[in-house]
Amino acid sequence: MPERSRVEDFIAAVVGGDHVAAIRDFYWEDASMQENMAEPRRGRDLLMEHEARALARLERMHTHPPRAVLVDGDRVVVHWTFDATGKDGVTHRLDELAIQRWRGDRIVEERFFYDTATAWRPVEPVP
Repeated sequence: MPERSRVEDFIAAVVGGDHVAAIRDFYWEDASMQENMAEPRRGRDLLMEHEARALARLERMHTHPPRAVLVDGDRVVVHWTFDATGKDGVTHRLDELAIQRWRGDRIVEERFFYDTATAWRPVEPVP
């Protein structure tokens, strides 16, 4: 079960923009991530590689501070909003819930939920 301060440190790392380092520093080696109902990705190295590739396709990723964070034992829910600016200059927004299971002070399992019909809708970029 994570301490609230550890969850807040994780959130600060993600909002700070270094998503790959956040995976390195806050996920177990055997961690998994799952997008909606897709097959989970497994293993911290694969998770970091996937994140690095996704970010490399962008000009900029802006992570808003979460709208809500719930901590209940080893379960954490974060309501994230991401603005991704592509190489074409168009910014898209993703509004998602991340449901995490923590083992001690690291994430072992995470699943993202978002509406694929409205995911990554175009928005005005954050200055």
